[in-house]
Amino acid sequence: MFHQSDAAIRGHVFCSFMALLLSHELSRLCAARDLKPEWQPLLNDLDRLQKVTLHKDGKDITIRTPTAGMVGAVFQAAGVALPANIHENPTA
Repeated sequence: MFHQSDAAIRGHVFCSFMALLLSHELSRLCAARDLKPEWQPLLNDLDRLQKVTLHKDGKDITIRTPTAGMVGAVFQAAGVALPANIHENPTA
């Protein structure tokens, strides 16, 4: 990869370091729960996770796709709560 400036190089190194650090920490958290996710299938399952908000009859309804594969277990291992499958709010 070619960068035009020193700032871009520093940014690339920083992002690469953070990705490595976060993947190591997630691996550690998963291992503590005896989970052994394979990264590429996990990333593919995360790509399928989506959320959409619909506006109907004066209400906002937010719908999340179901989790697939190990996504739910990995979120739990990381201590991250997924939003509800369906959430309804009155519009302002």
